[in-house]
Amino acid sequence: MKCSQYYPVLMTQDVAKSAQFYQQHFKFKAVFEADWYVHLQSVEDETVNLAILDQDHETIPEVRRGQGTGAMLLNFEVEDVDKVYGEAEKAGLPILLALKDEPFGQRHFITEDPNGVMIDVIKPIPPSPEFLKQFAPEAVPA
Repeated sequence: MKCSQYYPVLMTQDVAKSAQFYQQHFKFKAVFEADWYVHLQSVEDETVNLAILDQDHETIPEVRRGQGTGAMLLNFEVEDVDKVYGEAEKAGLPILLALKDEPFGQRHFITEDPNGVMIDVIKPIPPSPEFLKQFAPEAVPA
């Protein structure tokens, strides 16, 4: 199978509110908008996409309708995590994990969207020697 695009679809009770959140705080724009579905695309990179879907829509199998997003964590890698952290604090977003450096090669913080979906905002950093040996050579964070 050759995949031409991949993106997460978040199921929610409030499509408009969720879409607005990602547009306001994570620089997405709507490229398709209906009352039951919004397809978002990063204004900085058109290959980064996210969709928001009404959790009760008829296209969802009946056995899964109304279940929302469940336990989920979205990762956004950014160039300046300190700046994004400052913006998140200023906007009053909930900070579930304060900005910190991890020995496995990340400087990051975790917030959440209106549905409780956790968002991990990450800047890759050099890993500790202990974790360095666990990376494939082509995947070592700079």
